Amino acid sequence: MKNITLICAMVLLISGITGMYAQSGNTRFEKDKTEIGTMLDGFNIAAAKADFNTYFNYFADESTFIGTDATEVWDKKAFMIWAKPHFDKKKTWNFTSLKRNIYFSKDGKLAWFDELLDTQMKICRGSGVVEKINGSWKVKQYVLSVTVPNDVVDKVVVEKAPIEDVLIQELKTKK
Repeated sequence: MKNITLICAMVLLISGITGMYAQSGNTRFEKDKTEIGTMLDGFNIAAAKADFNTYFNYFADESTFIGTDATEVWDKKAFMIWAKPHFDKKKTWNFTSLKRNIYFSKDGKLAWFDELLDTQMKICRGSGVVEKINGSWKVKQYVLSVTVPNDVVDKVVVEKAPIEDVLIQELKTKK
């Protein structure tokens, strides 16, 4: 009887510890998740308001922006140069998050996200990597993708083929 009582006590203790660990694991990064969500919302709002300085302050100095066109891969400085005329003319983009997922490295120093965005291009996907730098989350890499419903992908391929076939050949020769 003592052995059964001891075994039950051990099972309850282990279950309790496991439950506490699982719960703490789920809430460990909640504060950071909220901070990143707020940062990404601010990032989108700054673009919508054509607030150049605020928008680019969300990027780390050594960051990369990857746009929807296959040729759009810019470091921060090049992206700033490309974007400046659009911000000056107040002809920027207005993205609103519809659904967002945020994940963390084990040490909590890096996080990555994906989100569905309501945009002038309809639904797009924003994804990227953020790093906590001097107490603030900064975008290290941002990727903007246009989503294509599976039901119309064949039509989209027909439309983009003449443009991208040329690019494919150029990229193959540069390999």
